[in-house]
Amino acid sequence: MNRSVDTNTIVADLYSDHHRWLRAWLYRRLNCPDDAADLAQDTFVRAMGSSALPALEEPRAFLATVARRLLSNLFRRRALEQAYLEALGRLPECCMPSVEDVLLVREALAQIDRLLDGLPTRARHAFILHRLEGMSQPMIATQLGVSLATVERDLRRAFLHCLSVEAE
Repeated sequence: MNRSVDTNTIVADLYSDHHRWLRAWLYRRLNCPDDAADLAQDTFVRAMGSSALPALEEPRAFLATVARRLLSNLFRRRALEQAYLEALGRLPECCMPSVEDVLLVREALAQIDRLLDGLPTRARHAFILHRLEGMSQPMIATQLGVSLATVERDLRRAFLHCLSVEAE
């Protein structure tokens, strides 16, 4: 049997054995059946790409770990969107962006979030400060309370991560 058939079988079994449990687990954290269903599907899609699948001894623990990461991404994305909407609400009416501009910004933010998904928090933060806020590396080091070498390492890691995501 080839690897893709093995993986497909493993994922199918994992899905049939644990989908209902995972959806209920997510519902308890989100209190929204639609979000729970979406994140459950996303969890299984993410699981399909994992090299850990063939050796899973604790499938629910594995699924919960993947789902927690997706939950974290969802909450971070919603907090970012809320902060953006609050900032828009503070603008004078004459400076309010059009609905189209707001949608373009939301799409851009979602794309940036997807691009940076999987990076450690500090590396993601350093990248955003550098590329979106225009801060210099020494300024980032001061703000994050780390050395300049750490900022350089984090930025290098973020750039390489972005390149690998773009190549996929």
